[in-house]
Amino acid sequence: MFKKILVPLDGSELAARILPYVVDLAQTHGSQATLLHVYYPGESETFPDWIEKEREKEKKACELFLIQTAKELEAQGVKEVKIECVEGSPAREIIGYAKNNGMDLITLATHGKGEVVWVLGSVAEKVVSHATVPVLLFRVLELKIPDLKLDYDPAIP
Repeated sequence: MFKKILVPLDGSELAARILPYVVDLAQTHGSQATLLHVYYPGESETFPDWIEKEREKEKKACELFLIQTAKELEAQGVKEVKIECVEGSPAREIIGYAKNNGMDLITLATHGKGEVVWVLGSVAEKVVSHATVPVLLFRVLELKIPDLKLDYDPAIP
């Protein structure tokens, strides 16, 4: 069913929490996984040489990160893993890559930032809203229950 799975990663530990689910999906469906990292080093007319060096540096870091991640997925039984480093706006590049490369599924980790996301938007929200292929979101934020502090002495009736 899902022969080509797109896995956008931003280099964070949070985003990488989706990888065990991708391994399960890829093994179940015999899927190819494509790891995609979108980087954006910024723009500057004042220091064009510096910007070009930053682009090269960012792309090299992206490739090293994705190569290592691909090796880990292959070691866990994913038969085919591709990597792609793309410069641009994350949501736009994810949506465009999926459409232009015949992806069957986009998998994204999300951490549910709350009300601020509804006002400003998030990459996951934009991808879900505009992708032309199915999107599978995994909420990976771990909620920690706060310690309760008693304002009273339980020994006093």
